[in-house]
Amino acid sequence: MTDREKGYVVFTKEMKETHTILVPNMLPMHFKIIGKVMEKEGYKVELLETSGPQIAETGLKYVHNDTCYPAILVIGQFIDALQSGKYDPDKVALILFQTGGGCRASNYIHLLRKALEKAGLGHVPVISLSMTGLEKHPGFRLTLPVLQKMMYGVLYGDLLMSLVNQCKPYELEKGSAQKLAGRWTERLAREMSSGGCKYRRVLANYRRILDSFAAIPARKSEKVMVGVVGEIYVKYSPLGNNNLEQFLVDEGAEVVIPGLLDFCLYCVYNNMLDNKLYGLQKKTQLLYRAAYKFLLDKERDLIETVAAHGKFSPPTLFTHTVALVQGTISMGVKMGEGWLLTAEMLELADKGVSNIVCTQPFGCLPNHICGKGMMKPIKAQNPDINIVAIDYDAGATRVNQENRLKLMLANARQKLQETPVFPRQSAAQIIPKAV
Repeated sequence: MTDREKGYVVFTKEMKETHTILVPNMLPMHFKIIGKVMEKEGYKVELLETSGPQIAETGLKYVHNDTCYPAILVIGQFIDALQSGKYDPDKVALILFQTGGGCRASNYIHLLRKALEKAGLGHVPVISLSMTGLEKHPGFRLTLPVLQKMMYGVLYGDLLMSLVNQCKPYELEKGSAQKLAGRWTERLAREMSSGGCKYRRVLANYRRILDSFAAIPARKSEKVMVGVVGEIYVKYSPLGNNNLEQFLVDEGAEVVIPGLLDFCLYCVYNNMLDNKLYGLQKKTQLLYRAAYKFLLDKERDLIETVAAHGKFSPPTLFTHTVALVQGTISMGVKMGEGWLLTAEMLELADKGVSNIVCTQPFGCLPNHICGKGMMKPIKAQNPDINIVAIDYDAGATRVNQENRLKLMLANARQKLQETPVFPRQSAAQIIPKAV
């Protein structure tokens, strides 16, 4: 039943016992682990891993074609699942992650509810998962300890994603890195669901994961390094970017993608900035500062563990990423990915990754400003950088996207033959002790 006061179908306490919560797929490894944390709290969770042209076609059937492409895909994947016959629509709930900003992550939920009404599924509850408490659902509550465990899932996912990308181009047995990541994802998910979330265990698992990937038989060779940035969904989701990572690997490149934790830090950091820039949210500053310190400390621990292992390149500390963007774009530019998109391109250039793919939904204003719009000043600071902006949309052809990528890679290979690869950052550059 729709809660008349709230204006939407509420996920009740009774539904927690009877309903399966469907989760849209953006980062499979991250979300599988996070899903197990939710299952430990008594929720029935299932990650949607469907793909194919019918997803976009279903989305276009119930959402206007001018809508943001990720919205079309996420809504299409939900409705495709509900219409597949696999689920009882009376025993299913959907969940969307919301940042509380002015972009898609806050507006999707209303588009989804309108689409559900149009499809005759308006009785299906849609849960808002938001750190800012945009909506209230009596049957869905996440405590601070649970959120902490979910962040460990993000850290695990970021590490696995980074190691797969560093191993995949060089592995002697194709697919071995991805298979190992899959086994680790299942193992970590089981640990999470059985209560294995002590931080000492997390740190020990980091070292075990690093050792296992270091043992993959590999042959090192000179590869073109390609960074991927952009709108969060099309940057990470194989469904949203036409399996971009695998395409680049198949073309002989090593892919570098900033982790999801940086986006989480960006959201917290922006809330801290609100008080400085606009004089808002003074009462909640202590909470945001505590969350920021927690996430930053955990990121530093991960970086130091990877650096101490010595085999793989660690991520960049968020404070260093923030320092790199100063003077290039205003920190008040925070719709969508905002200044973080510009910062991640500068971070990749600082690491010596001079080839960058900027992925964006066609017509996404924040990404066109902070991505395409910042290419000229970024190139002015880094003359050797090679950035290509790729638009993803229901009407965009995969052939055209891949041809543009092949042209970028051809230029990168020619440049690689002419000049040596820029050395990657040392741990000392990446882990400044002063925050």
